[in-house]
Amino acid sequence: MAEIDALPFPFAFKPEAMALVVIDMQRDFAEPGGFGASLGNDVGRVVAIVPTVKRLIQGFRAAGLPVIHTMECHRSDLSDLPPAKRNRGNPSIRIGDAGPMGRVLIVGEPGTAILDELAPLPGEIVIEKPGKGAFYATSFGEDLKRLGAQQLVFAGVTTEVCVQTTMREANDRGYECLLAEDATESYFPEFKAAALAMIRAQGAIVGWTATTDQVLKGIADA
Repeated sequence: MAEIDALPFPFAFKPEAMALVVIDMQRDFAEPGGFGASLGNDVGRVVAIVPTVKRLIQGFRAAGLPVIHTMECHRSDLSDLPPAKRNRGNPSIRIGDAGPMGRVLIVGEPGTAILDELAPLPGEIVIEKPGKGAFYATSFGEDLKRLGAQQLVFAGVTTEVCVQTTMREANDRGYECLLAEDATESYFPEFKAAALAMIRAQGAIVGWTATTDQVLKGIADA
């Protein structure tokens, strides 16, 4: 079996059962004027990982391995947006409100779209998720079964929220998970560091972490 040099120990993998999951690399989380910036966050941290995420995607595509994209978004009538999510805190703009890039995190709006540099190819799976985790109220689980995926490599944002939530959901469902450390980011560097430590604690309790170079080398050597 092939291996990826990872923490807390090498990740043994089966290329025929591996897929890449790119979480929420959307304009609203990465561009000035988007929802993330409206909350006072430094979106430059997300922008900085785009070339690395792109390289990871291209590596999986070149190897003939599946790439799955997720988008956090809601129906235009907000019927899948609970008040507990919409009303949290005191932001200048809320999910569903009109913003500089259309209604915030609403299906079909410009700001909800995945960044052009990372856009899905025709035929790649795109999961529109109303929650933080990709399994909740989506076809994600069925899509993974159809692909025969058993091992998932993760990238995207934010590390401690949607990425870690989906990894924990996947781990509970029996998937082996690896996070590409330099292809994920948080608006808060200390949160990213804590999430990475949590994921690989206690002998990979949630999963493994490795750099993009290590992931791509492992795939190339397989």
